[in-house]
Amino acid sequence: MPHREHSVETIRRNSEVMGTLKKLMVVNRGEIAIRVCRTAHELSMRTVAIFSHEDRLSMHRYKADEAYQIGEVGKFTPVGAYLAQDEIVRIAKERGVSMIHPGYGFLSENAEFARKVEAAGMTFIGPAPEVIDSLGDKTKARQIAMDCKVPVVPGTPGPVSEYTEARAFIKEHGFPIIIKAAMGGGGRGMRVVRDEASLEDAFTRAKSEALSAFGDGTVFIERFLDKPRHIEVQLLADRAGNVVHLFERDCSVQRRHQKVVEIAPAKNLDSSVREAILNDAVKIAKQVKYKNAGTAEFLVDNQNRHYFIEINPRIQVEHTITEEITGIDIVAAQIQVAAGALLPQLGLTQQRIRQRGYAIQCRITTEDPEKGFQPDTGKIEVYRSSGGNGVRLDGGAGYAGAIITPHYDSLLVKCTCSGSTYEVARRKIVRALVEFRIRGVKTNIPFLQRLLTHDTFINGNCWTTFIDDTPDLFRLVQYQNRAQRMLGYLGDVIVNGSQIKGQVGEPGFKNEIELPTIYDEAGKEIDVATSKPTAGWRKIFVEQGPEAFAKAVRAYPGTLIMDTTWRDAHQSLLATRVRTTDLLKIAPATSHALSNAFSLECWGGATFDVAMRFLYEDPWERLIKLREAVPNVPFQMLLRGANAVGYTSYPDNVVYEFCAKAVKAGMDVFRVFDSLNYVENMRLGIDAVKKAGGIVEATVCYTGDVSNPNKTKYDIDYYVKVTQELVDEGIHILGIKDMAGLLKPEAAKLLIGTIREKFPDLPIHVHTHDTAGTGVASMLACAAAGADVVDAAIDSMSGMTSQPAMGALVAALEQSNLGTGIRMEDVQALNSYWEQARMLYSCFEANVKAADSGVYDHEMPGGQYTNLMFQAQQLGLGSQWIEIKKAYAEANQLCGDIVKVTPSSKVVGDMAQFMVSNKLTGKEVQERAKTLSFPTSVVEFFQGYLGQPVGGLPEPLRSNIIRDLPRIDARPGASMAPMDLAKLKEELVEKYSGINDYDVISAALYPKVFAEYRDMVEQYGDLSVIPTRYFLAKPEIGEEFHVEIEEGKTLIIKLLAVGPVNNTGKRDVYFELNGEARVVGIADKSAAVEIITREKANLSNPGDVPAPMSGVVIEVRAKEGTQIKAGDPVCVLSAMKMETVVSAPVAGRVELVPINEGDSLSSGDLVARIVKE
Repeated sequence: MPHREHSVETIRRNSEVMGTLKKLMVVNRGEIAIRVCRTAHELSMRTVAIFSHEDRLSMHRYKADEAYQIGEVGKFTPVGAYLAQDEIVRIAKERGVSMIHPGYGFLSENAEFARKVEAAGMTFIGPAPEVIDSLGDKTKARQIAMDCKVPVVPGTPGPVSEYTEARAFIKEHGFPIIIKAAMGGGGRGMRVVRDEASLEDAFTRAKSEALSAFGDGTVFIERFLDKPRHIEVQLLADRAGNVVHLFERDCSVQRRHQKVVEIAPAKNLDSSVREAILNDAVKIAKQVKYKNAGTAEFLVDNQNRHYFIEINPRIQVEHTITEEITGIDIVAAQIQVAAGALLPQLGLTQQRIRQRGYAIQCRITTEDPEKGFQPDTGKIEVYRSSGGNGVRLDGGAGYAGAIITPHYDSLLVKCTCSGSTYEVARRKIVRALVEFRIRGVKTNIPFLQRLLTHDTFINGNCWTTFIDDTPDLFRLVQYQNRAQRMLGYLGDVIVNGSQIKGQVGEPGFKNEIELPTIYDEAGKEIDVATSKPTAGWRKIFVEQGPEAFAKAVRAYPGTLIMDTTWRDAHQSLLATRVRTTDLLKIAPATSHALSNAFSLECWGGATFDVAMRFLYEDPWERLIKLREAVPNVPFQMLLRGANAVGYTSYPDNVVYEFCAKAVKAGMDVFRVFDSLNYVENMRLGIDAVKKAGGIVEATVCYTGDVSNPNKTKYDIDYYVKVTQELVDEGIHILGIKDMAGLLKPEAAKLLIGTIREKFPDLPIHVHTHDTAGTGVASMLACAAAGADVVDAAIDSMSGMTSQPAMGALVAALEQSNLGTGIRMEDVQALNSYWEQARMLYSCFEANVKAADSGVYDHEMPGGQYTNLMFQAQQLGLGSQWIEIKKAYAEANQLCGDIVKVTPSSKVVGDMAQFMVSNKLTGKEVQERAKTLSFPTSVVEFFQGYLGQPVGGLPEPLRSNIIRDLPRIDARPGASMAPMDLAKLKEELVEKYSGINDYDVISAALYPKVFAEYRDMVEQYGDLSVIPTRYFLAKPEIGEEFHVEIEEGKTLIIKLLAVGPVNNTGKRDVYFELNGEARVVGIADKSAAVEIITREKANLSNPGDVPAPMSGVVIEVRAKEGTQIKAGDPVCVLSAMKMETVVSAPVAGRVELVPINEGDSLSSGDLVARIVKE
């Protein structure tokens, strides 16, 4: 036998049911066009789609067998193309179309179009033109209903052409009224008016919308019923006069008269009312000799009285739920009835039509509920739909890569779910909505979920204004969109490189860091992830309190170690850039290896603001997570007295609240200090820590050289005096903070020995930096002289501007009677991790290669040494580093030879850079101080904002620098009013999602930094979960890596390709995410592309009028140079056929109107600028 090819066409020929009517055109777009094509294909018909130029990439044209553009480019507007009757009929005739289905909207209720179709010899799928005339015109439909003795809502007897004609009706029936388009539906051209003042504008807008949507601006007026239900009846009728109903639908859940959720059948509808509505619907259809599908719509008031409002002579958006409860394909019935079939031939008699269960439909739209349902536009980056038992999806633009324009209805997909009961159907649709993942544009899914889970909806008691009357619905379900936002960050790193300040090049280590193995005393490997660590010093504090803890530390026979690796070490060597994820990886091993450590310094100081500023992490979350990972070793932080962890003074209540929150989050030991040793500032911090229940380690900052008799300002008597003042405050531990590494071994013996003799019961903790290379020797001297605790860092993170090497100290102290209780093998195990970690962060190395004994001259703190070197390079002063160090020593003397630690050290550093960049000597600074513009930090220091240094602020330099600015000669924060933290929280909650009490403190301390951090999180999500290798540098093409976004949820990411720069200056970056293709568009900051941008409205300027949404300007009302009143219209925008009047927010003179009719605007674009007069 000869081979016979099989194709779609042969299949259709073998199953024809439509006879000679073989080709159907859908005169519509999107979802309904696809819906009709599918049924036509089931009837073995060939389909034709039409599309506007703007719709050339829309899905409906690909679902049809043929597709043709309506007119040449520019001939029609995007909406006008689908209203171009003659052009559409011409295309249909040329292509041999035998039937035309109008869908809903556009020309579906246009009798003139139906006549033109039939005159051209084609079949119009819908009622006869005469019926469309009588029912499509709602004023005529009202009269027909009244003739049939069907109750109607009181309204005008005919169309109303001028708003003044409405006055007689209003005089009789009063407000509220509703203005309706006579020739259309779908909520277009509808306005509710409740008072005389808004009548004229509402009337004008309704007519304009009706004309735009339906090509006819005729409107009529009805009395508006408060809180009615909207019940509609699906009808089918044939040429022989047979009419059947397919039961009712409840369409009460609406917004702006557009249906949002529909239910079939109506829940809680009185059976007698139901029967009356169904009978009246059939009665009207028979009266007008209706043919094809239609919908009779009714309102039911609170007294269960029903009123006919209209018949829509077309298919409805919500026809799907009727199909689900009856099993009848309404579109197929439409086509077959139009072809001449009778309802009984199709098995559609009233006796045979049965309903089963319930169905609920949600219209998923590209609207943003949080912005008043503004239509959103853009590219759909991710589209993952729902499915499963009882879930039906009817979509049009729902696919990844689809472009959502402002030209058309915002409907993306209809989700219909059916179940045996109302509650089963409701739960099913809630589940279906949860499964959707749509990224790139905003959708109303969060609102739908809130709506479907509201008690009123659950009970089935909604009314037509339920959404407007229920603000609680806008407490929306929040979606994190984590994967796509993260890809946005990764894409930016790939296209533009890392934007982390201070990074030079890429990480030097590109493998996974190997975790160390910890062994117990018997040599058995410890599973650090699951084994509980040995109880450490924290147990004493938690169970017995701060005083008992201090006594136990003082009674310990050896010397305890504080490990600075988690804070000061990486601040000094790596610009404080070590991320939480890399601390958490080593945390379990550390809890076992350093179980006898006095504490782990892990928080406070610069780590707080750097976490937000550069690492885009929450410092509080870091503390909480580390505390959970290390329950046994005390944590220590730096507290800058009255400055908390900031660089300025704050109201006292902020400091108290900060300390309370820090203890709650897991902090134990607070190293309270002041950058000038100004005890007044420290008293506040000491009291705040006490009240919070923390351990107070009040700290004296060391400078000078107590072993040098020529340095008399900071001699041994000075340190004893300050210590006494602190002891009098009831501190628990004394800290000696040698921030520059100036404490030589002999000086250490003298200082610690003297304090130990004077205060025998006071625990002493010494901190130093190894800048000069004498750190280990000095700490050993401190231990020998009576110090209880000394600081050290893991070996690979030690030395130079960091702390002395822990291994060296442990080994040396073990040979004396001052052992640390830490094993060398455990130090080495941790060291193996940090060796790799330091290479990973090598791109932040400060290029300090060796010790610098010059620190004894310039006295620069270790952390500042590396930071200042970097700052000098950024300011173009890198080649003058030696001059800067000299200038630093000179600047210190100009400031009065002060204690130098953040923030006072910043003052000296800023002054030094100022002197070098302006080629000034110290003498010249003094001579020209009255005319020089000093750095802000220097000016504020001389005003007294940091407190009072030892010996006071030097005159006359102080007066010459601050001139007429205020002088502060007491504690700076003492006169500050308390901060209203409750109000601050309200402001943050309004602006950001997920705000907690910790965030409030962050914002209080660092308002600008916190805002920028939260903006970054809003844009990219939680970046702390990205492995550091990919946080700082791009992956290779084809490289796969994993990101665990939460326990049990891992993203598998692979970079596939990077596209070329397009005409907007962006590159498409192609990923594979969990096996699915994802694309993100990234602006290439190096691309030389001319991009036309509109000025954005400055929201801080009340006269700047922003576009409230993306849309097209259809009318400009305001004119430059004219006066305008608050509330006057500036322009009218149209988005997705919805018009919005943009009003003036203030009164004044219109200075600028940078828009014209036809312009496309984005949300936030400047519409006008008004100057108050």
